[in-house]
Amino acid sequence: MAFDGITIANITKELAETLTGGRIYKIAQPESDELLLTIKNNGSQYRLLLSADASLPVVYLTENNKPSPMTAPGFCMLLRKHLQNARITAISQPGLERVIHLRLEHLNELGDLCEKKLIVEIMGKHSNLIFCDDQDQIIDSIKHISGMISSVREVLPGRPYFIPQTQNKWNPLRFSGRYMEECSSLFLRTQEDSEPLTYVNFCAHMKEKPMPLYKALYTTYTGLSPIIAQELCYRAGIDADMPANVLEDAALRAVCKTMTDMMEQTAAGNFSPVIIYDGRVPVEYAAFPLTLYSDKTSQAFSSVSSVLERYYAERSVVTRIRQKSVDLRKIVQTALERNIKKYDLQMRQMKDTEKRDKYKVYGELINTYGYNVAPEAKSMEALNYYTNETITIPLDNTLTPQENAQKYFDKYGKLKRTNEALSELTIQVKEEIEHLESILAALDIAMQEEDLVQIREELIESGYIRRKGGSKKVKITSRPFHYVSSDGFHIYVGKNNFQNDELTFKFANGGDWWFHAKQIPGSHVVLKTEGAEVPDRTFEEAARLAAYYSKGREQDKVEIDYVQKKHVKKPAGAKPGFVVYYTNYSMAIDSDISGLSELS
Repeated sequence: MAFDGITIANITKELAETLTGGRIYKIAQPESDELLLTIKNNGSQYRLLLSADASLPVVYLTENNKPSPMTAPGFCMLLRKHLQNARITAISQPGLERVIHLRLEHLNELGDLCEKKLIVEIMGKHSNLIFCDDQDQIIDSIKHISGMISSVREVLPGRPYFIPQTQNKWNPLRFSGRYMEECSSLFLRTQEDSEPLTYVNFCAHMKEKPMPLYKALYTTYTGLSPIIAQELCYRAGIDADMPANVLEDAALRAVCKTMTDMMEQTAAGNFSPVIIYDGRVPVEYAAFPLTLYSDKTSQAFSSVSSVLERYYAERSVVTRIRQKSVDLRKIVQTALERNIKKYDLQMRQMKDTEKRDKYKVYGELINTYGYNVAPEAKSMEALNYYTNETITIPLDNTLTPQENAQKYFDKYGKLKRTNEALSELTIQVKEEIEHLESILAALDIAMQEEDLVQIREELIESGYIRRKGGSKKVKITSRPFHYVSSDGFHIYVGKNNFQNDELTFKFANGGDWWFHAKQIPGSHVVLKTEGAEVPDRTFEEAARLAAYYSKGREQDKVEIDYVQKKHVKKPAGAKPGFVVYYTNYSMAIDSDISGLSELS
């Protein structure tokens, strides 16, 4: 998840192809560190988002507009003064730096043609948008960086602009013959670009790095993120965690060739942007396919702007839902820990009651043989007529044999009553633990705020949350997941226990098939048959959904029980989502649902 130099090369290519020759129609600054440029080119209108946000710096084309403040900030007003109706003459990236240059032509107050640069630096917390003249003198920037903030470079009006070389990294594009042929271009040429990099250089660089290979790659070469470095190692078939300085020649050659191939693709602009999904959650994006995520779903896009907009929008949804579910998760987790402690204590007490029958036998044997016990004896030996073994029975020498026998009968009675009470209590607590674990599973798969509303309602009805001020029950709008199998069968997945009950006992027909992970918290999955014969492939796909929407989704294989709905019963007074069944089929299957289509 890095806006690295290769991703910036991809976005630079896209912007150059789309916006070069276009004119800036509108300039807005919706946030303190963000610009939104509206550009008209070739009869179309485009919006270019430039963000120098320290936590999420991005550049991409978007169709979405953003509201602007009533009074435009000073930087925005300056750009409007100089760049309103300016023409974009070129968009480029120096080397593989995380920097984009927009070269602009405009007419000044006297009508003379002038050239300016708008420079976008995507460097984490050091990100900035810098406006320069044709001599690379800074006119202004969206963030002012004084010498008190940075000893490396001041970003202030009147200061010269340059890219600080603080990490002594090499430009990996120099491995590309195509890049070296083109590096005489005005916007790409630097002093170091005069000489190509070769395998000999690569070996020398790696031999200086006593660290994991993937780390050696991204700390040596500009524009490589850790994930791209790991991808290079994976493609080369080399362990990314191997120390770089001990690799043999064959391994170094494999990695060097893999990186050269990727740099040739980068220089040629042959990008294939993708988003990697873990189920429904986006976990990574890149300008090239990531083969190291072969166990996850990869979705290809024709535009890197679409990748960035989709990725960050979906990640923000996941993050927002996780944040909004924190209070519910804390309530459930606290209750779960309390019940687990209670259950462990009860099980220890249950173990103590296992000796109750021994005390009963002691009492009976004392009554039978006690007349032979000497006064003030501390023990007696007797034949246990249940086992035909002689045992030694401890005695209280201050009590008579009859009183000792009664003492043991009293212990037996107390432990028996304790066992009977605990037998019922442990079942109740175990059911409560399973219920709470199922709620945690529902929180894990919640994707929308309305999903949390239904989970909160379940916690209220279960007594874990008080309904505020006598408020009425909220309207439930969350609906189960709806998939279509490869053979056209409709499959439904409950998002929480209320939906599980509704799917199983109100929606499903007796001949429909019901799936659930075996002895693992998870969703009820209903396969609608409509009276048709179901092929094996559809059974497997429904089972994969049951595996994915369960606590076992990270396992290689999950055991899934499946049975016709008519065999699934709900005991009287059972917790939401709890069912029983006695005749079922089972299969062990993975949780890959990438081949299934979800309907909205």
